[in-house]
Amino acid sequence: MTVKATLAPLDWESHFFGLRSAIMRFADEAPVVDISQLDAWQRVQAKVPAQRADLLDALQQLGFQLVEGEVDLVLPVAAASSSTALSVAKEEDVPPLRAAAAAVFAQSRFRAPWYPADASGQFYAQWVENAVKGAFDHACLIMQAPDGSLRGFVTLRQLNEQEARIGLLAGRGIGEILMQAAQEWCATRGLSTLRVATQVGNIAALRRYIQSGANVESTAYWLYR
Repeated sequence: MTVKATLAPLDWESHFFGLRSAIMRFADEAPVVDISQLDAWQRVQAKVPAQRADLLDALQQLGFQLVEGEVDLVLPVAAASSSTALSVAKEEDVPPLRAAAAAVFAQSRFRAPWYPADASGQFYAQWVENAVKGAFDHACLIMQAPDGSLRGFVTLRQLNEQEARIGLLAGRGIGEILMQAAQEWCATRGLSTLRVATQVGNIAALRRYIQSGANVESTAYWLYR
């Protein structure tokens, strides 16, 4: 089987990781991909719907390897209640947020051997800092302990006039509170739908999202070359 796709540059990731990177955009009307096109990049990513076994087989023949599975979920936004004790993160919250993100997300799809050993943690540390500054994600909400230490956080990005997406969510034992805060953030903006994705193997996250009212929308595999 041939693979029809275009290769779209991943400029931010290329700069951050120091690897010239692209992602495959599949379309029936796209040209057939050949090895020479792939060889022009140091890293090529592909996200393939789980039901496309034919595409998975074809990509493996082109030298791609499975990295991880991903579940995309969607949930309706409940009415705002303003009941959660979260606040919008400020510049002074960045250091503990970076440390927490680096620890929690150390084994994402940006892990070794595809990227340097500490790349995953550093990638998400930068992600949460950017969210505090309103770059890419639009906000970072934090929950603090009585002593002022960080208990957890959630970052959010408004996608359009109806939808938002959770970028990062972390906090042991307070997942329900973080999800409520995310929905309140959406409700105050008149949004009706909240999206979130997680690794297939992250059973705790899947359970939390489903208990919060989310439904599985799709599943996919990430492959790299």
